[in-house]
Amino acid sequence: MRYIKAFFNRVFITALLILIQAGWFVLFFMKLTAYSHWTGAFFSLLSLIIAVRIIGKDENSDYKISWIVLITILPLFGGLLYLCFGNKKPSKKMRKKLDKTHNEYLSQYVQDEKIMNGIKRDNLRIGEISGYLQKFSGFPVYSGTKTKYYPIGEEMFEDMLAELERAEHFIFLEYFIIDDGLMWGKTLDILKRKAAQGVDVRLMYDDFGSLFLLPKDFAEQMESLGIKCMAFNPLVPFISAVMNNRDHRKILVIDGHTGFTGGINLADEYINRIHPHGHWKDTGIMLKGEAVWSFTLMFLEMWTSFRHEDICFDDYKPFRWRKERFKDDGFVQPFSDTPLDDENVGENVYIEMLNQAEDYVYIFTPYLIPDNEMKTAMRLAAKRGVDVRIVTPKIADKKMVHRLTRSYYRPLLKAGVRIYEYTPGFIHAKSCVCDDTAGVVGTINMDFRSLYLHFECAAFFYKSSAVMQLKEDSLDTIARSEEVSEDICSKGFFSTLLDSLLRLIAPLF
Repeated sequence: MRYIKAFFNRVFITALLILIQAGWFVLFFMKLTAYSHWTGAFFSLLSLIIAVRIIGKDENSDYKISWIVLITILPLFGGLLYLCFGNKKPSKKMRKKLDKTHNEYLSQYVQDEKIMNGIKRDNLRIGEISGYLQKFSGFPVYSGTKTKYYPIGEEMFEDMLAELERAEHFIFLEYFIIDDGLMWGKTLDILKRKAAQGVDVRLMYDDFGSLFLLPKDFAEQMESLGIKCMAFNPLVPFISAVMNNRDHRKILVIDGHTGFTGGINLADEYINRIHPHGHWKDTGIMLKGEAVWSFTLMFLEMWTSFRHEDICFDDYKPFRWRKERFKDDGFVQPFSDTPLDDENVGENVYIEMLNQAEDYVYIFTPYLIPDNEMKTAMRLAAKRGVDVRIVTPKIADKKMVHRLTRSYYRPLLKAGVRIYEYTPGFIHAKSCVCDDTAGVVGTINMDFRSLYLHFECAAFFYKSSAVMQLKEDSLDTIARSEEVSEDICSKGFFSTLLDSLLRLIAPLF
């Protein structure tokens, strides 16, 4: 019975259909190219034209090189593979929906020029980062927002439950992964109760991120409980590049004035209830105040792109359900990164922090797969005398990706970057702190998928309480980690060759 059930499982059927399509594609193409010399010559010429076109595109150089090498190795197949999978942007249908909604929401992102001028007067270089975010991604910088940093998932979850209990008007949740267990169970208990009380509860999750974890009728189950629910970019049993673009964001908004983000999904490993990879180290941040408006808009923009609703924006603003003034706690700027445009916002914020640092930059990332621009920024900052430290996991969640991460150590170490591996287990945090003044906490991994393919979010903050909280946690985490030396990077010929090949195709992972 168990095997029959597994055979009809959605994941199994989808994988089987994709494999059949891939096999048919290969056989058809082999027959086609064997039909005549002219057919093979045509596809070789097509690959050459596509390679030239790739060279001329304004794209990341690492990505272009990977595809050009693949086309060189497979002159017949390479061009067609690029046409099928080389486009980093979402499908036309998805872009059309998201672009239309984004244009409708642009007027809601209003920058208070006094606040922007204030951060620039206080620190011009940091103000330039805020100016970049506002100009090229549209997200304002705010004052009147209190921050609280969380060094571990358990602490953030405790406050999430407390704030959910206080909800009176609406709750918005957007997560990459939801998994049945203690964390989701406790959250769902509150959501059901709040929905029954008339609170507007909306839940959005990524279909691929939760593919192996949730039943196929999960959305219908939630709707039956009064919880509006939507799966982002549902997996379909067809070979398509559109499956590359995932909603990797983690957003919780309560009554418009309280918001959470960070690396923490709704699954038990994130609160160390279970230990699949040792101790799970993650980070998050809570905002209370005006800056939560940007997270509210991020959620609503994604939601109404696929479930059209007439929105009265005034019903969701921070002061709608709380009249008293919010406390000032430095400057806070939530932002989102999207594959819809040609602006690598998340990467550029990291690069700017490295370029402008004078004393130190501490970075947490589960995957260290930087492109040439990021590597250059790290190495140059270290060569300038900046104390650049990066913490990655000691225990891998994906062995091949962990090997790829370690393959980038040597050139960074040679430049003076200090790298540590978190020995108690897996570090899933995506955070950066700089010079006791500025920090970032969010969902952005330092790999190609996060930086170029996924929908991501984060909070950039300056002179907020969270800055020194993040620094203290960084030093504590580094003290519990093992520093990497160049000696352990020494490998034999074949291992070095394998690492080189992995790095060559890293942008395609």
